[in-house]
Amino acid sequence: MNKLSRTQIVKTFTFEGSGDTRSITVSIPEVLDPQYGMYVWPCAVVLSQYVWMARGELQNKMVLELGAGVSLPGVVSALCGAAVILSDSAELPLCLENCRHSCVLNNLSDVPVLGLTWGRVSPELLSLPPLDLILGSDVFYEPEDFEDVLMTVGFILRRNPHAQFWTTYQERSADWSIEALLHKWELKCINVPLETFEANKPHLAGSTLPGNHTVQMMIITNNWI
Repeated sequence: MNKLSRTQIVKTFTFEGSGDTRSITVSIPEVLDPQYGMYVWPCAVVLSQYVWMARGELQNKMVLELGAGVSLPGVVSALCGAAVILSDSAELPLCLENCRHSCVLNNLSDVPVLGLTWGRVSPELLSLPPLDLILGSDVFYEPEDFEDVLMTVGFILRRNPHAQFWTTYQERSADWSIEALLHKWELKCINVPLETFEANKPHLAGSTLPGNHTVQMMIITNNWI
């Protein structure tokens, strides 16, 4: 038995909306490891709630999740009818393995997992199919990564002018901002209040993660759209 399987637990998340009898339950493997990419942070649950509430828009859409790690938003998208590609850094094989395990647990054997490193114009980035949507939860975690993230997002959006980047981030410092970088990469964003998609709950999706724990939801697009 390898280290990954010894230290792994499985959590379940159930997404539903008020007045809606439909729901979805997702199983996600967490690895109790210093690699933060394999833990379900509040941002992933909030973004997944947004995906669930927007599920009618996702049928047959092509979706890429960046920095997927535990892959909760991507898995929810796939279960809602989207064609999904999961990605994480090519330098983090355990995160890629965890993405694959998330797919296995949710019977998504046809979802590809791609090594895609932010800020690098790699063959994997160049070979992506046309995309409708990019997802990223808590990808704005380390300030030194912010420009690499937006370079990758900007590159994809220029090749897919009408695509959108749905992302959640947790406020950790009032000094951290992506405004100048958005301008540099010719991007714009709108903030989406959590209450508009029922993500301002104390136990979102049945988890113990606070849905309104300083988490912000944004939609980023090309600034000429």
